[in-house]
Amino acid sequence: MQIQEIHKISIAVGDKVLNVETGKVAKQANGSCMVTCGGTTVLATVCAGARSKEILDFVPVSVEYNEKFYAAGKIPGSFNRREGRPSMKEILTSRIIDRPMRPLFDPLFGCEIQIVPTVVSADQINPPDMVAVVAASFAVTLSDIPFNGPIAGVRVAYLGGRYVVNPTFDEIEKSQMDIVVAGTEGGITMVEGGAKEVSEEIMLGAIAVAEPEIRKVCQAISSLREKAGKPKQPLMKKDPDPEYFAEVSQYALPLIKEAAFADGGKLVRAQRIADAKKNICQKFSSIIENDDKAESVIDALVDDIHTKLLRSSILDEDRRVDGRNTHEIRPITCEAHVLPIPHGSALFTRGETQSLATTTLGTDNNEQLIDSIDGDTTYLSFMLHYNFPPFSVGETGKLSTGRREIGHGHLAQRALEAVLPPKNDFPYVIRVVSDITESNGSSSMATVCGGCLSLMDAGVPIKRPVAGIAMGLITDDDKYTRYKILTDILGEEDHMGDMDFKVAGTREGITAFQMDIKIAGVSAELMKEALERAKEARFKILDIMAGCLSEPRNHVSGNAPTIINLRIDEKKIGAVIGTGGSNIKKIQMETGADVSISDDGSTSVSASTRAKAERAVEMINLLIEEPEVGKIYQGTVKRIMDFGAFVEFLPKCEGLCHISKLSRRRVSKVEDVLKVGQIIPVKLIEIDRMGRVNLSYIDALEANASQG
Repeated sequence: MQIQEIHKISIAVGDKVLNVETGKVAKQANGSCMVTCGGTTVLATVCAGARSKEILDFVPVSVEYNEKFYAAGKIPGSFNRREGRPSMKEILTSRIIDRPMRPLFDPLFGCEIQIVPTVVSADQINPPDMVAVVAASFAVTLSDIPFNGPIAGVRVAYLGGRYVVNPTFDEIEKSQMDIVVAGTEGGITMVEGGAKEVSEEIMLGAIAVAEPEIRKVCQAISSLREKAGKPKQPLMKKDPDPEYFAEVSQYALPLIKEAAFADGGKLVRAQRIADAKKNICQKFSSIIENDDKAESVIDALVDDIHTKLLRSSILDEDRRVDGRNTHEIRPITCEAHVLPIPHGSALFTRGETQSLATTTLGTDNNEQLIDSIDGDTTYLSFMLHYNFPPFSVGETGKLSTGRREIGHGHLAQRALEAVLPPKNDFPYVIRVVSDITESNGSSSMATVCGGCLSLMDAGVPIKRPVAGIAMGLITDDDKYTRYKILTDILGEEDHMGDMDFKVAGTREGITAFQMDIKIAGVSAELMKEALERAKEARFKILDIMAGCLSEPRNHVSGNAPTIINLRIDEKKIGAVIGTGGSNIKKIQMETGADVSISDDGSTSVSASTRAKAERAVEMINLLIEEPEVGKIYQGTVKRIMDFGAFVEFLPKCEGLCHISKLSRRRVSKVEDVLKVGQIIPVKLIEIDRMGRVNLSYIDALEANASQG
């Protein structure tokens, strides 16, 4: 058995050090590597499956980032006490690794590729996701799988007026902006992050800070490849163009051109393209009958012609397939309160993209428990769920939540999270759901707009309205001297273009962004222009949204639960709870409200109606109230003596109502006026030096009569 040599290197990234080791663990994989930052370690492996018999027009890559709870010294909280289906964080991290790497694999490799970054040690200080990006790139670059990389990724936070590269969890929590940047030595290929209304200049500055760090890591990966990299496997040979290629192309060009720019929308254009393909296949049916590959060649040819026509029309004529110029936004309509029962609802339509968004307000019982390796167990009080049913694009299929739905929902959640009120000011748990009912370009940004309107319709006091827009890019050469930036891209422009840049924010600044670039070396000037164009479009959309709903409604929906927050003295928590929880159970049973008390005395009372919640608060106040001289109480006669009656006027608090205080006239027997169990008003007239409480029935009656 050949013993593999172990190689180790260290890379300084910001003020951190990445320690890299390969050749020691998982040696049977095509490539493997362990990368450590502080006490956080990620083992990344890559394997290739059997080679396909046919050349594929896509790369079957899957990234399966996973976190082991033992990495943080924890046992999973699941029923089986073992890691199960991927968490949302694992799915989002897999997407961050996948997106910059996928375009750099060659379809001519023809094998399924699986990348598995595994967090095996977590110090709960240094986030493992950026370590995983670098580890995955090392594993693939050192393997025998052809790869046009390497890539690298860093996180940049904006904290206290300065940029921090690969910040700690604590620094991220305190930061004004958290951005992930990935790219190659040639330039940036992916940006993703969230912010608290930062300017375009701050975001561009973060990307500028990230670029040299990414370049440094890429150079280190390339350097190690020279020492420890495996020889790359050969690519499959692509068949030369058949003799009939030129003839088919000449015949197909005018048909595709007419179909690609047909009026009537996406479905009409798609049908016209399908009809054109059918026409071409009929024209060259004899070739197809004699060559079993001819039909797939014609399909690829039609797609190529379609792409070139779309791109050249934009670059040469400033004309897009739906007739707009590069600056125009599709027609937008907004409606609020479109559904009678949900607490908030809105319908946002932009061209052929539509989001039906709803907001539901809940209590603390509805918080989402997050069990992770990052630190203590956390509870989410804001959730945004994005659904993309197949009918939104006129197709059939399963109703399921995939990685795309998770990613789009997370982007929209970041966009809206920045403007939500603090939990102390608005004690509700908030769930926004965006059901995409039509789709042709940037449904995630429609989700931001629709979700914002539904929040305002529900009466959530957000700081400012939020809108989002997707920008695109078309270039014509490697130096990008000729390009066009597209505002509000269509699905076709996303598929056939060079960039998908989504920007969401308020009039004050950016709250979320996501950029995927299919080319390398996009200049800072180009990105600045794209951001300025996105800002201009965002403001136009905000104007349109304001015409529908300019600010949150001044009250929550009548269908929403009522939540009342109060604070009780920590010394009196036991009195409210009661022996074995007897008091709190009684309150909840009699009122139908839920009562939650924290160790510091913070108390939340929630109920389906305000009357129920207020009754529960009244019962709590009775349990913690201190007797007050001069105040009138409703009391219960507990015992009758010859000289008077003992009345419980507060829970477990009794006073004596002397026989002389029952009436202005002489009373022979207490029983002539009161009975045990009778509920009477009493006025607290004295608390003597020994703490004894004296009450008056007649004074209470007279006071009530004068007020009535």
